[in-house]
Amino acid sequence: MLVDSHCHLDYFSNELDGVLARAAAAGVGQVVTISTRVRQVATCRAIAEAHSGVFFSVGTHPMQAKDEPDVTLAEIVALAGHPRCVAIGEAGLDYFYERESMAVQREVFVRHIAAARATGLPLVIHARSADDDMIAILSEEMAKGRFTAVLHCFSSGPKLAEVGVELGLYVSFSGILTFKKSEEIRDIALRVPLDRLLVETDAPYLAPLPFRGKRNEPAYVAHTARVLAEVRGMSEQALAQLTTGNFRRLFSKAGTDRLAGSLAA
Repeated sequence: MLVDSHCHLDYFSNELDGVLARAAAAGVGQVVTISTRVRQVATCRAIAEAHSGVFFSVGTHPMQAKDEPDVTLAEIVALAGHPRCVAIGEAGLDYFYERESMAVQREVFVRHIAAARATGLPLVIHARSADDDMIAILSEEMAKGRFTAVLHCFSSGPKLAEVGVELGLYVSFSGILTFKKSEEIRDIALRVPLDRLLVETDAPYLAPLPFRGKRNEPAYVAHTARVLAEVRGMSEQALAQLTTGNFRRLFSKAGTDRLAGSLAA
């Protein structure tokens, strides 16, 4: 079984049943639908409550940090108490699109780190064009108190991956891994320890080959997993078993919900 550890099912509205059925047919057993706005998390929560095998997170995406600068630690922690909420985030830094909000992004990100510590849930980290600041914040915050996290949809440089692994983080690869010009990302994927690897879609964005340029969906995580298996010299079955085991270790709350189930249920 594969797990799509990061997608955005709220973008699929009335098509959701078909999207999840295609994912199940492709061997995807569970997915996490990721929050981008704390104060709109009810949509993600409702999707997880209505579908076996679906979990959700709670957090503010860095591109929305300026819209939710006042979300409190207590608010995030309270929402994370839901039995199907398995992560904090996504939160982080995006200096590619949002350089004018850098200061508030950093403030909101640190608050989410505190929420990950307080809840014991993994933090889903978005990092784009901000490697130096991300390394500095992660190093400083980890020294204040441990927390678990994943560098999602990894497209940064090798130094961030190296520091992330040293700090105990996981690294998740999306359809970007399959792109023809992603040699550096594949090289990074080759060097990440096996017990820190995850796969995801980030659907509806970043569809892998052969669907690049089209709308992504959770079923396509199988294509990213196939390329990652090739990079690591493993069978697809072994890679699926490995990444699913890693998911269950990091997103440990997903294994404690007796109603968690599978998309195929």
